[in-house]
Amino acid sequence: MKQLFKSPQIAGLVFILSIFTLSCGKESTSGSTSNGASTVLKITGVQQERSTSPVVCKFVVSLDAKAQQPVKVNYTTQDATALANTDYLPVTGTLTIKTGEQRGEIAITIKADSTRTDNKEFYVKLDNPVNCKLGNDKATGLIINENGLYLPVDDAGYTTPLTYTGYNLVWQDEFSSPAINTSDWTFESGNNNGWGNNELQHYTNRSQNVFTTGGKLVIEARREGYNGYNYTSTRMITKNKKVFKYGRVDIRAKMPRGQGVWPALWMLGNDIDAVSWPACGEIDILELLGHEPGKIYATCHWGATAASRQSKGSSYTLSTGTFYDKFHVYSLIWKEDSMQVLIDDQQYLSVTAAEAGNAYSFNKDFFFIFNIAVGGNWPGAPDGTTVFPQRMMVDYIRVFQ
Repeated sequence: MKQLFKSPQIAGLVFILSIFTLSCGKESTSGSTSNGASTVLKITGVQQERSTSPVVCKFVVSLDAKAQQPVKVNYTTQDATALANTDYLPVTGTLTIKTGEQRGEIAITIKADSTRTDNKEFYVKLDNPVNCKLGNDKATGLIINENGLYLPVDDAGYTTPLTYTGYNLVWQDEFSSPAINTSDWTFESGNNNGWGNNELQHYTNRSQNVFTTGGKLVIEARREGYNGYNYTSTRMITKNKKVFKYGRVDIRAKMPRGQGVWPALWMLGNDIDAVSWPACGEIDILELLGHEPGKIYATCHWGATAASRQSKGSSYTLSTGTFYDKFHVYSLIWKEDSMQVLIDDQQYLSVTAAEAGNAYSFNKDFFFIFNIAVGGNWPGAPDGTTVFPQRMMVDYIRVFQ
């Protein structure tokens, strides 16, 4: 046999180099691949709108380069504000990304629920990576609950009858249908230069801002970026659709609250396009400033021009509690040359033609407006104390003549 090494020292060095070479070819669990490149694995969070049926959301797990050998990582779900088996189905397992591939997915089932409530979070946690290293070990799943179309509503509060002696019920909306009746209501949109009051909201007809649930109309004001504005809400009107002259109007509603929140139930003369405001006349059956949630206002405006506008108004303050706490009924008793505004059948404003003189603008057809404004000259802007979303809930509107 031929002699390979002339000395034992050289033979030992060759043996050490051989062992080192063999160890570099083995599978690594610390992120080093066979060619020495570092492979980084990351998991990306997801957002999922909740639905009336279960839905599957997928967390993407990706490498910064194609896998040169199979990559494996363990995963498990973890509760945050979302709870396993209540909001989502928990999972635990191992994800494998095959050689030549660069990504995989972890599927999570979100349980069915249509309740409008706060959004909720859970996590998918990674550990024990094989043939890679973790760029991050956790991602967030955000369950979007805020757009659900079911909202439990406490019905407590004052109510009024369906009949009155000497009156006939000529129109009503009990908001019992799944969709708002657009044969009666029109949605106005946009900011319209602040609607004459430097208001801050953008009005929409989206279900995020207006929907019906359990026989109630809900108008919701939100703090969110939308078309260049920081707040959204809804303004709905019956102009040219449901217009009335004289009678009794009952509106059963529950109010929002908070600095800068400005709900209103009111009326304008249907001839506004022809004569403009205030010649058309304005009847504010209810206005509330959110920083005074126990106080409401009723006001009538009239006049040939804005410069000559006149008004008469009054306010009513609850002895205890707020108009946010429960439903009240806001009523208008409207006759030729006179009007009275009531809260729970108690009058707190009266306006007559004798007070207004020739500018009295209320012996003609008017339409209804329901809205929540945000900000504006009267309430001022929201501040750090204002909690959103804020909702005005209307149980019914009824017109008797």
